[in-house]
Amino acid sequence: MDFDIMDFGAKGDGKNNDSQAIQQAIDQCHQSGGGTVRVPAGREFIAGPFQLRSNVNFHLENNAVIKADLDESLYTESAFKENRSEGSLWITAKNAENISITGGGVLDSQGTEFMLNEESTHYNYKIVNDVDMRPHLLTLIDCKNITLKDVTFKNAAYWCVHPIGCEDVVIDRVRILNSLKVRNCDGIDIDHSRNVRISNCYIESADDCICLKTRREYSEYGPTENVTVTGCVLISTSCSIKLGSENVDAIRNVVFNSIIISASNRALGIQNRDEGVVENVIFSNITIHSRLFSDVWWGKAEPIYITSLKRSPKHFRRFAPGKKEPKIGKVRNIQFINIIGESENGIYVNGCKDSYPTDILFDNVKIKINKWTKYKGGVYDNRPCIGLTESEGDTEGLIETHTAGFYLTHCYNITISNSVVQWGDNRPDYYGPALYTKDVANLTLENFNGEAAHPEKCQAIMQE
Repeated sequence: MDFDIMDFGAKGDGKNNDSQAIQQAIDQCHQSGGGTVRVPAGREFIAGPFQLRSNVNFHLENNAVIKADLDESLYTESAFKENRSEGSLWITAKNAENISITGGGVLDSQGTEFMLNEESTHYNYKIVNDVDMRPHLLTLIDCKNITLKDVTFKNAAYWCVHPIGCEDVVIDRVRILNSLKVRNCDGIDIDHSRNVRISNCYIESADDCICLKTRREYSEYGPTENVTVTGCVLISTSCSIKLGSENVDAIRNVVFNSIIISASNRALGIQNRDEGVVENVIFSNITIHSRLFSDVWWGKAEPIYITSLKRSPKHFRRFAPGKKEPKIGKVRNIQFINIIGESENGIYVNGCKDSYPTDILFDNVKIKINKWTKYKGGVYDNRPCIGLTESEGDTEGLIETHTAGFYLTHCYNITISNSVVQWGDNRPDYYGPALYTKDVANLTLENFNGEAAHPEKCQAIMQE
């Protein structure tokens, strides 16, 4: 059965709030046993929060647009339960199954309108008394059999697509077009969810394009596992693909394949900061272009980034209930195969005494390092973590040091095979060896090819 939202009183004039009509159409479709709720082509609808139901295909016809109402008083439900400092809910589904959003239309969160003022590299937050109620665009909680296909998500004010505790999720041929200046406007956040397939998507997002998490607020839903991502094109002012940093449970059994990353601050990142494990992850057949940005954004152009470090005490709110000290889990069994790219920084792996990243493979990885932006280099970014020793030039998570093709510290069982480090024509003084290691046990090099950026100053391989 088909249900047109216009038949329920929607105006589609770009002025009136049509959320009541939209909700009535969804509810009637659900109560009738399921079917399609149609948003007609060529109209612009304004809507506050509304909720999808089981057995409903929410279909936006070509050129149909639904925009978030800019009345901030409408967004009253927190995205993270009692935590009201990280956004509210706009479009949701809860405890539902067999739901889909399809069609050639657009869901536009009007995110920049919920920010304060625009600066050259970012928008500022509009936070009052530690409350930030910018609406998340789409949040799906404890749902099964989800399909998002062909639709465009646009201008998220906070996270864009966020399945929590969901099973059997398909996201295919979706476009996410977020501002490259709005902080926290992640593209897709897979959180405590299982059996997820993301394919053929184009994502522009100031914050992470695709991020796998296990947030503490929803820890009852267990691990994030069995995830595949294929055939996507990603652009990010922060990290294009990230696992963490919120990971209180396992993130495991994950494959990223056939992906293009362009003009991103960090390309492939594993950011372990909590007690959960990150394991059994394969990145393959990926091209990378990563560049430096402002310190406002986490990342320093690392094409591949693995850190396993205890969370900074400044972020005590993310600790387990009743705990005053951070805990850290393990990172293990990670593979990077057939990776090629250009960056202003090198590959970075760093652990701590309680969590050495282990069993990491780099096979057929070719990285060219060159400096072309105005932003300061010679820095690796460990945020948000406990400050390291002052002798390493760090108290807040940013380490100033030489840039290496591979910079490996405090890790175990590392294999680099059939891989190449090249340097471009612009080589600042801080560009250093092809490979630098410190406190690395069981390092295997097989057919590794690389020179120092300045052979007269240092060797190609430096070990401490």
